[in-house]
Amino acid sequence: MAQTLAAPVHSELLIKKSRFIGCVQPVADRPAAQAIVAGLRAQHPGAAHVCWALMAGGQSAAVDDGEPSGTAGRPMLDVLRHQDLAGVLATVVRYYGGVKLGTGGLVRAYTDCIAQALKTAVKIPNVKARALRCSIPYALEGFLRREIDAAGGVLLGVEHGEQVTCAFSLAETAADTLIDRLNEAGQGRLVWLPPDETRPQKGESPAGGGGAF
Repeated sequence: MAQTLAAPVHSELLIKKSRFIGCVQPVADRPAAQAIVAGLRAQHPGAAHVCWALMAGGQSAAVDDGEPSGTAGRPMLDVLRHQDLAGVLATVVRYYGGVKLGTGGLVRAYTDCIAQALKTAVKIPNVKARALRCSIPYALEGFLRREIDAAGGVLLGVEHGEQVTCAFSLAETAADTLIDRLNEAGQGRLVWLPPDETRPQKGESPAGGGGAF
């Protein structure tokens, strides 16, 4: 049975003056992974590359982000596959040190960065995730964020308009309990939005409990 990680794990390597900052963490799906990668780009504006690999069934991906094809994303994905992981995102932020490593050197660097991080990882059974989206008054935004965090969920995106629209994902086993809690606390002010529609369905929970955002 495939496993995921209990918590993010990190590593950092310095190879011929290039700095490689690695992280492997549990994610629900590709939108969650892309949100994390976007956050890394914002945190590291001076980095030469932000490469990543996602092992998540049909949503898996391997992204070289400007490195020679097949030298970053694919080796990282191979490490995740070799360790039988699922629902896991591997990222490596590279600061270029001015010395070229060559294709073989790059493959080794990205492979080692992820392998080093996973040495300290705690693996747990992979649990199916559910993606949800809802609209709430501004007064409930803080409460919703706290509840998502307490349930072990991942906030995928927030839009501020007349109301606040939040997309998030969490373990399937925790979803129904959180939905009930939010409905009770919202007292009719929280509206669930089907992922494939823009109109809210008042008084209804998400069809099938959720979907991709």
